[in-house]
Amino acid sequence: MMWKDKYTLGVDLIDKQHMELFERVESFLIVLRSKEPWELKVEKVKETLEFMKEYVVKHFHDEECYQRKVGYPDCNRHCEIHAEFTAEVQEFVKLFEEQGYEEPLVQKFAGKLVAWLINHVAATDQKIADYIHRLEVEA
Repeated sequence: MMWKDKYTLGVDLIDKQHMELFERVESFLIVLRSKEPWELKVEKVKETLEFMKEYVVKHFHDEECYQRKVGYPDCNRHCEIHAEFTAEVQEFVKLFEEQGYEEPLVQKFAGKLVAWLINHVAATDQKIADYIHRLEVEA
């Protein structure tokens, strides 16, 4: 299981979205590493790509609204990081359309998703939790 309780921000909506993201990526990786025929793996790639296209819009919107609500000081930079990742997801959508679902590209996509989980959800988003915690301590 990739999800760890320490990734929890303490904001129900965002935590649920993060957990779903981890579950989706994890099941994608399991299928990718399995002995299944490539055609079945491609179905999972398409499903994951569709999920990511919707997820980046909905989740980033919710998370950014929350950051503004609590006055998170690094909100602008955080929004820029979201925009960069959204652009990367769109780039993969384009590449898959142009090149098909070739294994090297799929592996690259999987690597990008894992890096996002580790670098962003497990690190950058934790700064929001730290900020909220400081507010509660000072209150």
